[in-house]
Amino acid sequence: MKNTILLLFLILFTTLNTKAQLIFSCENRYDADFKVFIVENRYDADLLVYKVDNRYDVDKDGRWFFVENQYDADKKIWFAENRYDADLLIFFVENRYDAGWKNRSKIHLIY
Repeated sequence: MKNTILLLFLILFTTLNTKAQLIFSCENRYDADFKVFIVENRYDADLLVYKVDNRYDVDKDGRWFFVENQYDADKKIWFAENRYDADLLIFFVENRYDAGWKNRSKIHLIY
């Protein structure tokens, strides 16, 4: 019984941990859940994003995996050409440990 509860807890934790960072890039702004703009300076970003190579390495703090099919995505985004059209300002980092929120007031967009 104890092992069963532990196994269920681990499955639930793993499932919750991998949600909300499978991203699909839309071509139409009206199909997107939210709009993002890539800033040139990490200090201007709301979220520092690291693109992971494996869909199982995602987390809610900026580790994104881009999927090919919108039906596989947890969130659909559209890349704005102007920062004022965006809901979220992002900066792509090269180190996975640098990923994370700079402005946590926008975290509701991911959930």
